[in-house]
Amino acid sequence: MWSDLDSLVEASMQEWKVPGLALAVIQDGEIAVLKGYGVRDIGTGQPVSIDTQFLLCSITKSFTAAGLGLLVDDRRLDWDRPVRDVIPEFRMYDPVATERLTLRDLLCHRSGLPRHDWIHQPGDLSGAQMLPLLRHLMPSRELRDAFQYSNLGYMVAGIVAERVSGLSWEEFTAERLLKPLGIEDFSFTIEALAAADNAARPHAMVGDECTPTPLWPIRTTAGGGINTSVAELAKWVRFLIAEGKANGTQLLSAQALREMATPRVHMGRSEYAEIGDSHYGLGLFCESYRGDRTLSHSGSWLGWGTLMTVMPARRTGVVVLTNRAPSAVTSLLTYAAFDRISGREPVDWFGRFMPKRRGFLERQKMDKTKREEKRRAGTLPSHPLDEYAGSYEHLAYGRIEITNSPAGLTWRWRGLSGALTHWHYDVFITPDRPTEFYPDNLALTFLYDREGRIDRVAAPFEPQVPDIVFRRVPEPADTAKEKP
Repeated sequence: MWSDLDSLVEASMQEWKVPGLALAVIQDGEIAVLKGYGVRDIGTGQPVSIDTQFLLCSITKSFTAAGLGLLVDDRRLDWDRPVRDVIPEFRMYDPVATERLTLRDLLCHRSGLPRHDWIHQPGDLSGAQMLPLLRHLMPSRELRDAFQYSNLGYMVAGIVAERVSGLSWEEFTAERLLKPLGIEDFSFTIEALAAADNAARPHAMVGDECTPTPLWPIRTTAGGGINTSVAELAKWVRFLIAEGKANGTQLLSAQALREMATPRVHMGRSEYAEIGDSHYGLGLFCESYRGDRTLSHSGSWLGWGTLMTVMPARRTGVVVLTNRAPSAVTSLLTYAAFDRISGREPVDWFGRFMPKRRGFLERQKMDKTKREEKRRAGTLPSHPLDEYAGSYEHLAYGRIEITNSPAGLTWRWRGLSGALTHWHYDVFITPDRPTEFYPDNLALTFLYDREGRIDRVAAPFEPQVPDIVFRRVPEPADTAKEKP
């Protein structure tokens, strides 16, 4: 049974060009498969082992929810306690959401706030620095109206754990969860991962070529920052299968785990009949596969793709960690392992997903051509380029610096920079850098006041709300002119 799975792993890695992969299969609560495949880094060729560390990405959210469950078990916290009771300075754009948002709302992604990921993705701000920025982020839905995934929400949940426990989220998670589970080899920062002796390195796709990418930090640590190996993460899966028991001791109450595993918000419906409707619980996706209930969480970051799935009734779990993103390999292998364990006729997930991958590559080329066709060739900026240069600020998104040089306009924003390409009229776009965390092809639209002075830049950093508007910061000479 498992030798057949080996062949599928190798074929999938070859088709999707995944350099390294670590796999764990837990059957009837015990380890059935624990294996590394491929290489940690295509540059060094060092092999992946069961102890190779990967960035778990959003699998971390299940740990954050469980840690808060421990505080609920301690009667120091309640799932429905308003966040402001714990963090008095907490504010959102919507005053109703500010007062009523609860811990449960944060953990099941129903705050009304869309992702606004470019608040944290540059990696230059800590959670404490990002917290006061939330009041300036426009929501796209009402509180509890719909599922909207939010890494910033889990950042706030981590701060709740800190305020209640008196420890940093990292210290609390290590002392109350990881160490009691016997998880010993772990860390919480990309800097620690870079320093580890046996760690994978991330890879991204440029067209159909796999390329190493930088180790990019996750500063919403409670939403995605744990680094560990497949051997260690298998202990977490066994803990979930055992309904909160670790080494025979009830670490997390069965009630708290039921809260995590209860569907709260509808996410969507799969195109495949074998997969049921998707809901989100507290730090876990709640779905079904071929009639069996599943609990899972995926993770994705620059060059990383991960998936952890538990099938409670069969006491089964699967972990797939890869150093390449995005790809369908994590889902493909998970479903294949469940088919083999259940004894059902396997679904040909490889055959289903492979044409989609190849179609995606073709669409990428077509999309680039279509985007160029939308460009209005022959247009000119409405002002001399010197008049676009200056500083523009948004209360949450920070400062954009525009400079002019003989080569044209350039932009600088929170450590990211590059040349701007004139698109049409007063619209300029940022470079395309697929191997970096970078706002590729971001359209910067320059706007002007009644006197014709360039005074704003609008950018679609968050597609679910109107463009983010950065207002020009007066230069010292302008300020002096305004004085009586």
